[in-house]
Amino acid sequence: MRSLLPDVIRGLACDYADIRVEQLERCRIVFRRREVDVVDRALDQGGCIRAFHRGNWVVATFNCVDERLDELARDTARRAEELPPQDIVLTSLGSREDSIRIPRSRDPRLVPFEAKHALISHYNDILLETPGVVSTAATYLDAWRRTDFCSSEGRRIDQESAHTGFSCQVYVRDGTNIQDYEDSFGKAQGFDSLRDREPVVERIGRIALDLLKAGPVPAGTYTVVVDPSLAGVLVHEAFGHLSEADYMASDERLRELVKPGTRFGGDALTIVDDATLPGERGSYVYDDEGVPGQRTDLVKHGVLTGRLHDRRSAAQMQDVPTGNGRALSYRFAPAVRMSNTFIEPDEANLDDMMEETESGLYVSGSRGGMTELETFTFSPQYAWVIEHGRRTRMVRDAMLTGNVFRTLANIDMIGDDLTLFGGIGGCTKAGQGPLPVGFGSPHLRIRDVTVGGR
Repeated sequence: MRSLLPDVIRGLACDYADIRVEQLERCRIVFRRREVDVVDRALDQGGCIRAFHRGNWVVATFNCVDERLDELARDTARRAEELPPQDIVLTSLGSREDSIRIPRSRDPRLVPFEAKHALISHYNDILLETPGVVSTAATYLDAWRRTDFCSSEGRRIDQESAHTGFSCQVYVRDGTNIQDYEDSFGKAQGFDSLRDREPVVERIGRIALDLLKAGPVPAGTYTVVVDPSLAGVLVHEAFGHLSEADYMASDERLRELVKPGTRFGGDALTIVDDATLPGERGSYVYDDEGVPGQRTDLVKHGVLTGRLHDRRSAAQMQDVPTGNGRALSYRFAPAVRMSNTFIEPDEANLDDMMEETESGLYVSGSRGGMTELETFTFSPQYAWVIEHGRRTRMVRDAMLTGNVFRTLANIDMIGDDLTLFGGIGGCTKAGQGPLPVGFGSPHLRIRDVTVGGR
C-alpha cells in the first residue's frame, strides 16, 4: 500500500497534494446491569486525498485502495483549479521519511477478548454491589490505528497509535430521589494499565450514595477550590478552543480577544498544549498533515504567548505550524485540534488552599457545559461547602458561569498536584468527534466565581 501512494499524487496540477490512508481496529464491550448490551469489533479502512491550489483546499475520501485512486486524485486537483483564487499559501515542510511503531505491550489487538470481557464484567459487578442500585453502565473500549501519509513535498510517514480505557456509571435510588455518578480511565498505556482499578470503581458507588443525601447548592458568588478534573475541562473548553487558530483566522473580534502579549492571569499561570507526553491519550508523534507534534506554551507566566495551528491557519496568520492538524478518521480532513492541554503546577498544596478559604465551595468533576467566545457555563458532578477551611457537607446541582478571562485572572492559588486525564471519550468540534485528547490541571483556587443553584 505504501509504495502506491507517491504515484497517486505525483504530477498533479496543483500547488500541493497529500494522501492519508488509515486502518482502524476497535473493540467495545458494554454491560448494562447484569447483561452484556454491546459487543462490537470494528475493522475499517479508507483514505483522504487533499489538493491545495491558489489558496483553496479540495478534499476527497475513499474506502478502496486500488488503481481508481489515480483518477480520484486528478479529479480532486481539477476541482481545486476551478475555484476562485485566494491570497493564502502553505508553509513548506520539506521532505521527511519516518515510521512510528507502538510497543507490543500497548497493542490491544494482542490481548484476548476473554480478558477484556472479564475485566469490564468484574468492574460492573463492583457497581452492582452498591446499595440502592437502579442501573449500571460499564464500557470497555480500545482502538488501534495506523496511518500512511504521503505528500507532494516528499514527506512519507507511517505511524501507529493505540488507546485503551473504560468508563463506569451507577444509578442509585432512595424513594423518588435518583442520582448517578460516572468516572473513567483511559490513556495510551496498554491493557495492563486498566488492571487493579477497583478503587476507582468503588469510589463511583460511594459518591453516588453521597449524592442521594446531598442538598442543592445555594446560588451566590464564591471562592471556589476546583479539583484537577474540572479545572482540566475548564481550561480545555473555555481557553483551549479559543487558542485554535482556525477560529481566529476569520474572526476579527476573536483575534483581538486573544492577541499575543495580552495578560490573562498572574505570573504563576502557564497553560500548555503538548502532544509529546508519553502515554497520554492526546499524544502523537506526527499530526495528520505530517507535522511533528510539539509542546506549545499558550500562556506563560500569565501572558498569552502561543496559538495552535494547522498548515493553513499558520500561513493565514503568518505563524508556523504547531502540529495540531488532526483528523478523527480518514472520513475527515485535518482541522486545528488540541492534543494534551493543561495548567502547569505551582507551589501551593490542597491543604493550604482549604485552610486559607474561610467560606467557599470545593467543586469536582464535570457533567458538561458550554462556551461561547469568552463566556462559559459548567456543571460540576458535585461540590462541598467549605466553612472555616474544612469541607462540611456535600451539595449538588451547582453551575459555574463567567467570563473566562476574568476567571483566569482571579486564580490566586495553583496547586503542586498536576493530574492528567484521558478517559474513553474525547473532544467534538464541527461534527468531528470524539477525538482523543488529554486534559488536566493541579487544584486551583479561584475568587469571585458565580455559582447558580437554588
